[in-house]
Amino acid sequence: MKRTLKTLTAAGVVAAIVGAGVVYFGVINVGADDPHFGPVHSLLSTARDRSIAVRSRDIKVPDLSEEALIRAGAGNYNSMCIGCHLAPGIAGTELSNSLYPAPPNLSKLGVDGNPAAAFWIIKHGIKSTGMPAWGKSMADPYIWGMVAFLQQLPSLDAEQYKALATSSGGHQHGGGESKMHNHEGQHEGQKGAVAGHHDAGAAEEIAEAGDHHGERNSAHAHEAAAAPSQDESTEHAHPQAVEASHDAPATPATQPKTHTHADGKEHTHAK
Repeated sequence: MKRTLKTLTAAGVVAAIVGAGVVYFGVINVGADDPHFGPVHSLLSTARDRSIAVRSRDIKVPDLSEEALIRAGAGNYNSMCIGCHLAPGIAGTELSNSLYPAPPNLSKLGVDGNPAAAFWIIKHGIKSTGMPAWGKSMADPYIWGMVAFLQQLPSLDAEQYKALATSSGGHQHGGGESKMHNHEGQHEGQKGAVAGHHDAGAAEEIAEAGDHHGERNSAHAHEAAAAPSQDESTEHAHPQAVEASHDAPATPATQPKTHTHADGKEHTHAK
């Protein structure tokens, strides 16, 4: 018996040393572009599913058929969720394609037959997955609104989804809201997204061109600001100067007044 205990103790110490070495020397790749090994993925998935099931089993599900509740959920989902969990007519986004574990496509899955679990996930989030705990800023009634909407989501096509989201109040959940990234442009499909990138590129090119010509433009702008326009000159001309220009010829005795700006340019005023 003593020999068995010694053997188990020694094996445990060796395992601990090996484990510490694996962690210390960075053997485990934590990059999101390197998936878990099959057994590790199965273990983590099972642990996640059992944790959610145990913690959500006593949650009482309210009536989720109320139209106003569904509409409110549509607005919040459209503002907060479609970048990861997609929507009808959106096959994938830069974010959904880059996360690991890959977020589920809720436009097809909905609440997966378990609204209580969906409520728990939205409220508490899931560690190391990118799923936030929205309960930190969202009151329970608004979370139930999202669950109610998710129950309907798989039955909606792109136009129905867009109409429902448009008719909602948008991003609102009783306080703590922040300005969310707007994904509505993605309803037009990948073509619209590509066009958006081209538009952004064109804007950058224009900005760059402006930087190259900034000094020249600044000089022109300064001169334009210093020299009044024809209308402005007429409007602000002194009566004495106007009368002199009409009644008496200019004489060589008139001396211009010149001063120099900070940028080195000279500006001349007529008396």
